[in-house]
Amino acid sequence: MEHPRAEIAEALDQHDGPAVGAGEDPVDALGPKMRDLRRRKGMTLSEVAEQAGLSVGHLSQVERGLSTPTIRQLQAIARTMGVTIGWFFRGEEERGPDDEDGRVVVRADKRRRIEMPSLGLVDELLVPDLDGPLELLHCTLEPGSGSGPEAYTHEGAEAGLVLEGEMELFVSERRYHLKAGDSFAFASTEPHRYRNTGAEPLKLVWAITPPTY
Repeated sequence: MEHPRAEIAEALDQHDGPAVGAGEDPVDALGPKMRDLRRRKGMTLSEVAEQAGLSVGHLSQVERGLSTPTIRQLQAIARTMGVTIGWFFRGEEERGPDDEDGRVVVRADKRRRIEMPSLGLVDELLVPDLDGPLELLHCTLEPGSGSGPEAYTHEGAEAGLVLEGEMELFVSERRYHLKAGDSFAFASTEPHRYRNTGAEPLKLVWAITPPTY
């Protein structure tokens, strides 16, 4: 027998309710896009929650815009539904590279951006597209923001360079404190998490392969 909370969440799933927020924060639209994708794939709340390692109640709250998932949770949800994290933040139409630059150069004023004010994060894509094996990002994290308290893993490898600010990085439970000029590299299969521990915005260049967005 299903847990009572799961039954309640499944019942709520039958009623969309009003759209969440009309502000500029893409996180406002995260829940509805997640719910729409799940339904198009013919999956129930219980199925996605179980495969993503979440409670049905929490997933229901995320879909209704009442809770914001951590990076680890969002990654697990995306993986369960066969997409990357970036799928949830893309617009209907994505701006392609200028004809004069082809798929080689990305001008500073034409980077694709994912802004998440409610999470204190801004990611800017430094490569023309994600069709290749490499993802390169310029990341800005407000003081106190980060990937969340739970470490996460995924396939591949990553490396980064701190440009400004201070960063706390955990890799396989070992803590590292980084400042401007410090760099890092590790296998993405190792549990990892991070946050801005300074009083100023943290800015860094982050490379990931294969792309997660």
